[in-house]
Amino acid sequence: MAAVGVRLRKLRMVSAIICVLGLILSFYAYYVEMEKEHNKNYKALCDISDHMSCSTVFTSKYGRGFGLLSYIVGSDSQLNIPNSLFGIVFYILQMALGQSTNPFLTKVEISSAFVSNLGSLYLAYILYFILHDFCVLCVSTYVVNALLLACACYKLGKLQAVRLKQEKKEE
Repeated sequence: MAAVGVRLRKLRMVSAIICVLGLILSFYAYYVEMEKEHNKNYKALCDISDHMSCSTVFTSKYGRGFGLLSYIVGSDSQLNIPNSLFGIVFYILQMALGQSTNPFLTKVEISSAFVSNLGSLYLAYILYFILHDFCVLCVSTYVVNALLLACACYKLGKLQAVRLKQEKKEE
């Protein structure tokens, strides 16, 4: 039982590190987008070539509100925010949920990570098939999102194993 507790602590630490990485990527994406909006000549570190350009992706219509909110609230609306801000909120939420050992909150963590992975698939489709670009930062966040989902699922499995052991002990 103690070994499971140690594994859960390590898993929570790994999850937090992954969230911090996601936050760093999201903050940098936001920085690149803001710099590009203010200076059209700005070249980000992730702008490697014409078809490997983060700033091209971030400043496209899909870089704000996932390319969908503009149809609902208008492209000039304050609600049509950069995707990176959604990422920042998501990673903070995941970090908080990732520290919990409550099975219900872990299910919420899995659900939000699952939705983020659906968003990653959608944005990957846009990136490859519509924008014909490769964004190192974007793909990195897709990997981070997949890792967070894997960590959350693994944590739920460990929590359920602990609960089953406790139930057997009580019998």
